[in-house]
Amino acid sequence: MSAASSFPEWPSVPACYGWLSLDRRGAWRLRGDPVRHAGLNAFIAANYEAEQGGAWVVRNGPQKVYVALDYTPWVMRLDGDGRLRTHTGRRAGEVLAAHLDEQGNVLFATTVGVGLLDDRDLADFLAQCRLSNGLPADEEALFAVMAGEGRVLWNGVTLTPIAAEDVPVRYQFDPAPAGS
Repeated sequence: MSAASSFPEWPSVPACYGWLSLDRRGAWRLRGDPVRHAGLNAFIAANYEAEQGGAWVVRNGPQKVYVALDYTPWVMRLDGDGRLRTHTGRRAGEVLAAHLDEQGNVLFATTVGVGLLDDRDLADFLAQCRLSNGLPADEEALFAVMAGEGRVLWNGVTLTPIAAEDVPVRYQFDPAPAGS
């Protein structure tokens, strides 16, 4: 008997769809109800990953629990130092692009992936936005960006418009894995 065969194999278990979701504020939901247990939240966050093909899953031993996304795979928060952190507590890394969609949602493409800015951080985000001449950007300037006109910078990154329906294709993720 080889060493590998002395250990039992994982049982074959079906994947779960429609049980777990990620809301627009980075909260996990089981069948629509918020996950409140700190240990379960930590387990989900630690085992959250992308699969080939763009679906996001939480691995629970041999089982895959597919995650339905309310918008993006990551929800970003601004730290006190102005850097981004994901809803799992991970640093988001370098900001590669910043977008405004047609509803005024802020999205960041970072080295960990694309994420929606938590709406609780919008005021801080807006306070950091500047026109190309260095003056604070106002609401009119942001509307111009959403329309594909004007130039607004956030921490040196130019905000660009994006249609919400284009986000999953552009950033290669599946917001609603089959069956969810």
